[in-house]
Amino acid sequence: MSGVTDSLRVLRNTAKCLPTRILSSIGISTPKGAPVRFIIEDANWAIRWVGENIRDEINKLHGETCEVSITPVGAIDRVVHFGSQYMWLNWGGAAGPSNKYVVSFFHGKREDGPDVSRHIDDFLASEPKLARIVASNSLVHDRLLSWGVSADKIVRIPIGVNTNVFVPPSAEQRQAARTKFNIPDDAIVIGSFQKDGVGWGDGMEPKLIKGPDIYVDTMRELAKDLPVFAMLTGPARGYVKARLEEAGIPYAHAYPDAHADLVQCYHALDLYTVSSREEGGPMGLMESMATHVPVVSTNVGMAPDLIDDGVTGGLDLTVTPSGLAAKVRAILAPSIDRAALTQRARQAVMVCDWAVVGKRHYEEVYLPLMADR
Repeated sequence: MSGVTDSLRVLRNTAKCLPTRILSSIGISTPKGAPVRFIIEDANWAIRWVGENIRDEINKLHGETCEVSITPVGAIDRVVHFGSQYMWLNWGGAAGPSNKYVVSFFHGKREDGPDVSRHIDDFLASEPKLARIVASNSLVHDRLLSWGVSADKIVRIPIGVNTNVFVPPSAEQRQAARTKFNIPDDAIVIGSFQKDGVGWGDGMEPKLIKGPDIYVDTMRELAKDLPVFAMLTGPARGYVKARLEEAGIPYAHAYPDAHADLVQCYHALDLYTVSSREEGGPMGLMESMATHVPVVSTNVGMAPDLIDDGVTGGLDLTVTPSGLAAKVRAILAPSIDRAALTQRARQAVMVCDWAVVGKRHYEEVYLPLMADR
């Protein structure tokens, strides 16, 4: 059935991507639009935020150069940037020859399982159609090279963060955040802001690649002698909440409508953990570093690019609850100068400010391709 479904998807998208002259003849309008179109997800989550921020930063400098859309339909003679490799494979079979195509490849390795391995094979088969591949971290950059992708086609640009919005809290802001979420004064608040359940429902089925089991087991280990409190955001967190309740670990769960409203959630934290087995960023890593929240992360995504272990955060190489808990204890130790560590972390993450990231996309990815057109 999966082969039939894939074929139907390609046929559907091919029909939608007919040349402008044919679409116009049947009454479908195809405005010219901006020279760069970034394809985002319809969901109010990470890929949408990435595309919108890149668009905003580029257009501040270069007028109406970049637009976002949930579809490539009607894009003719443009640079079309797909926000993920999964989105590209959904549409790539219908990719017309008039556009220059760009894909962001955030994460994925063959060890993640047979489905991911097949996805990688499909992506590599489609790679000749791509003009550029944007890798957010050195792990994925090196992986692409090892799979035979030309170095000239890969551009490593990090996922961004708005360092003017995600800022350290004042003492009053920190207290207000903890009061809002009913956090006890003596609690050590450890954050996990991600989507780690399958689908967009209650999330009772864990998305294990995101390590929700590792997060909960780490909290259980820490709760043996520390007054830990879990701060959660994001959709589909049912598995995590159920297991925290089972373990008797208190938590708060917020899901703000606006991305910028997450900053108050960070202001309530004492520490943030990335417990994933594979990542592209995640955005929580950069947002924590920008808001002076110490981060302890598994060795995934952008973490090894940004975290100098013990200097700008904690980097766990074991990908286990015991290893992550040990790093958390080390960062929380009284001997650690928290103020100095978080200041160094914010300085390290400034290379990810959206102003820098947007400018790099324009200069290193889009401008050369627009010149080719």
